[in-house]
Amino acid sequence: MKARKWGRIINVASVHGLVASVNKSAYVAAKHGIVGFTKAAALENAREGVTVNAICPGFVLTPLIQKQIDIIREKRGISNEEASRALIEEKQPSASFSVPADIGALATFLCTDNARQITGASYTVDGGWTAV
Repeated sequence: MKARKWGRIINVASVHGLVASVNKSAYVAAKHGIVGFTKAAALENAREGVTVNAICPGFVLTPLIQKQIDIIREKRGISNEEASRALIEEKQPSASFSVPADIGALATFLCTDNARQITGASYTVDGGWTAV
């Protein structure tokens, strides 16, 4: 990338790279590390035409999140829909899950020439989680 004077690096962190949650110290530390690495790498490559940014998703409906929903459902004896709502409403003001395409759309933009002056940034796709 440096030789070509053009490149895009996109790290996928998490909202937990920006805020903390109880009982997630190792995960939060790891995701904060990605955000810090993104900033340092952006500075190191700023004059090389290489941008480095991070995407920090909130709840994205994936198998990992489904496991959390299953735990809530079993603990409370409620439906999958009620458990999903309980999980999402706890953190994400939009009360809806992101989907992988939401993250992909932001990544696609960050790879364009229109994003050439965007580097060292961390963008949330979190339905308002970090706005509170």
